[in-house]
Amino acid sequence: MAMLSFEKKYRVRGGTLVGGDLFDFWVGPLYVGFFGILTVFFASLGTALIFWGAFQNGDLNFWRVNIAPPDLRYGLSPAPLAEGGLWQLITICALGAFVSWALRQVEISRKLGIGLHVPFAFSFAIFAYVALVVIRPVLMGAWGHGFPYGFMSHLDWVSNVGYQHLHFHYNPAHCLAITFFFTNALALAMHGSLILSAANPPKGEPVKFAEHENTFFRDIVGYSMGTLGIHRLGVFLACSAAFWSAVCIVLSGPFWTRGWPEWWNWWLNLPIWS
Repeated sequence: MAMLSFEKKYRVRGGTLVGGDLFDFWVGPLYVGFFGILTVFFASLGTALIFWGAFQNGDLNFWRVNIAPPDLRYGLSPAPLAEGGLWQLITICALGAFVSWALRQVEISRKLGIGLHVPFAFSFAIFAYVALVVIRPVLMGAWGHGFPYGFMSHLDWVSNVGYQHLHFHYNPAHCLAITFFFTNALALAMHGSLILSAANPPKGEPVKFAEHENTFFRDIVGYSMGTLGIHRLGVFLACSAAFWSAVCIVLSGPFWTRGWPEWWNWWLNLPIWS
């Protein structure tokens, strides 16, 4: 009842970025908005194009679907539909859906009067995708350097890029990205388990609060950053993981064409070793 009472206060007109009152309404618990309509449109069209492409290729096996980017000879030009043009259309739909979803998050945040932290964080995920299908291909001069859409074909593309640089895990930005991904998983596991241990006690036990949680980490590691601090850390770790994963692939090809193990020669050549 408290939630229903609160919804009456914030479900009011206003806060939209474009479109005014045209789509300023809810369907059940879901806010629609102009960008909600755009998200549904782009996501539906892109999904339909993927299935249509799979049908045209004559292989409806879900795991073998492969929508490949244009051949390198097309450069940055539009390609025929059957030779990569479909990939270009699907990419446009994906970009439209992702950006529209982020802008819908902005509108909901404005209605609630809260910060824009969620769309800000989500934009890092969008940036990682854009780096793969737009930034890197543009820097290398051809859309063909983007990754194909499909489970096995995408994994093959990742493997091939790794082999092109001999050992992709030596990419320093990749090292940072993996470190942030693992640290993010560790921090989320520690935070989630702590909240569950305090807020979900055995039957008959009272619910514990922030002072119990802070004391646990003070006792085990010597310091607790507090309720607000742990969520700041979480946003930082998650955004950093997405950011450095984008940087690592943008560096590979446009700015570094040799094997990544060679990059570390600067360390071996430091005068201190001689």
